Amino acid sequence: MGNAAPATFIASTIGKKVTMALSGIALFGFVFVHMLGNLQLFLGRETLNAYSDSLHALGHGAVLWLARAVLLGAVLAHILSAVSLWQRNAAARKTRYKLFAPRASSYASRTMYWSGPILSLFIVFHLLHLTTGTVHPNYVGGDVYHNVVAGLLQPAASAFYIVAMLALGLHLYHGVWSLLHTLGLAHPKYNAARHAAATLFAAVIVVGNISFPVAVLTGLVK
Repeated sequence: MGNAAPATFIASTIGKKVTMALSGIALFGFVFVHMLGNLQLFLGRETLNAYSDSLHALGHGAVLWLARAVLLGAVLAHILSAVSLWQRNAAARKTRYKLFAPRASSYASRTMYWSGPILSLFIVFHLLHLTTGTVHPNYVGGDVYHNVVAGLLQPAASAFYIVAMLALGLHLYHGVWSLLHTLGLAHPKYNAARHAAATLFAAVIVVGNISFPVAVLTGLVK
C-alpha cells in the first residue's frame, strides 16, 4: 500500500509531464556542457585530446560510466514518457479534426513527433561514429581531434549532423517552453521571458554544434 501512491502519480498524466521535465533538465545540462567541451576543437588537437583524457581519468573512468548510465536513464525516461503522453492524447481524440487549425500550438511543438525520432537515430549514429568508431572511416582510439575532423569531412555525416542539430533546436525550444510551463510560469506576463529563454538556449546550442561540421568542411579546422 505504501508504494501505491508514488506508482499512481508516476503513471498519471501530470506524473509523466514531471518525469519529462526532470529528465529534460538533465538532458539540457548535458547538451550544454557537451557543446562547451566540444568547442575546444577550435583550440587544437592537444587541447581537445587533453580534455577528453581528463574526462576518462575521473575516478579511473568510473565517473564517466556513471554519467553515461544517468544519461541513458534520462533518455529512456524522456522517450517513454513522451510516447505514453502521445498515446493518451491520441486515445482522447475520438474524432479527427475536420479542419486542422493549430492556433494554440507552435511549429516547434508540432514537430516534436518527428524531431524526437530523428534525434534518437542521431544519438545511435553519434555513438557508433565518434565513441566506438564502428561506422567511422578512419577511427583512431584516443585521438578525439582526429576522429572528429576525419568523421565530419564526410559530407553525408556532416549533413546528417546539421539536420539533427536543427531538429534539436526545435526540440529544445519547445522543451524549455514546456519546462517553464510545468514549473508554474505559464502566465501572460512571463510569456515574453519564456520565449526569450527558450529561443536563446536553443540558438546557442544549434549555432555552437553546427559550427563543428561547418568549420571542418570549410577547412577552418584541419
